[in-house]
Amino acid sequence: MKKGAKIVTGLIIIGILAAAGMRLMKKDPPIVAAPLPNVSAENPMQGEITLESGLVGTIQPSDIIYVTPKVAGDIAETYVKAGDVVEQGQKLCRIDNSKQIDSARIQMDSAAVALQNAQATLNRMQVLFASGDISAQAFEQTQTQARASKLQYDAARLAYNTQVEYSTVTAPISGVLESVSMDLHTTVSQSSVLCVITGEGLKKVTFSVPERIQKNLKLGDSIRLEKQGTNYQAVITKIANMVSAQTGLFDIEASVENGQALAAGSTVKLYVISDHAEGVITVPVDAVYYEGGDAYLYTVEDSSEGSKVHKIPVETGIFDEQRIEIRSGVSVSDSIIVTWSSELYEGSQVVVVSRNGQPEAVSQTAESTESTAETNQQ
Repeated sequence: MKKGAKIVTGLIIIGILAAAGMRLMKKDPPIVAAPLPNVSAENPMQGEITLESGLVGTIQPSDIIYVTPKVAGDIAETYVKAGDVVEQGQKLCRIDNSKQIDSARIQMDSAAVALQNAQATLNRMQVLFASGDISAQAFEQTQTQARASKLQYDAARLAYNTQVEYSTVTAPISGVLESVSMDLHTTVSQSSVLCVITGEGLKKVTFSVPERIQKNLKLGDSIRLEKQGTNYQAVITKIANMVSAQTGLFDIEASVENGQALAAGSTVKLYVISDHAEGVITVPVDAVYYEGGDAYLYTVEDSSEGSKVHKIPVETGIFDEQRIEIRSGVSVSDSIIVTWSSELYEGSQVVVVSRNGQPEAVSQTAESTESTAETNQQ
């Protein structure tokens, strides 16, 4: 029994040793390096960025005239109504100012008599002055009185002619009568608005902007208008240099091209340049990251050890939907990583698969090459 137990024990020991030997002779599989992240890179571009702001403007006719009478009186006759198209010089209404005409005629006749007497006196004094019977001073006084009488007569005649000529009110321009306030037998003065005429020429759009936009606008700039799906072009013709007391904004006017279909008084959506940067370094918006409010991006540097990543702080400027201005931190010669990866950090290694939009041959690091060689040998 003891001999059998010894034999069994020996067999177990031999089995254990054989298993251990086989385990020692077996080789572990080679360690394969994790693949490096693939990234795309490009150089920053030098160009411009233009930003637009949407505003609301009001369409107005380029010519708008508020017609007021030059004489006072009662409306005796009217010849037009609101909505009529009138020609320049066409009669609008007649004002009954007969009393003013009579008064002006009396003043003119009185001034004519005074002028006639002053002229007769001057003629007599001229004879006396020539004979030495009056002094030069007395003669000069007579001349002055005659000139004053002439001026008084001229003024009285002008007042009379004005009352006669402007008793009939005519259209100063051709256009459309937008509103009419000329009721029969209504008394009007020289401050009364009889009607409003809008010209048939170009339309204009008026709008207001804050200072940050006003400083980027200049005369002759083109702006874009939009009304019910139709686009129009306009050119800035007037830029206020002082803010409006009512709005606190700068008033702007622009002439609208081919805007005949736009109704006066209607509102339109318009787009103006709110900011502009020219000749600046730009990169894709997605290439810039932020940490604690500070902007940074990743560059890639090629070396004998592979492509190494650097984290670069930058100062940014304005940006649109695609590109952002970089004011400092990189230059156009740097290679910027434009694709995202969770394995980007200072000093990490990457594989650049495209540069400036062009495919690039995929390279491997020395570590991954050696691991592959060992695998092939085994």
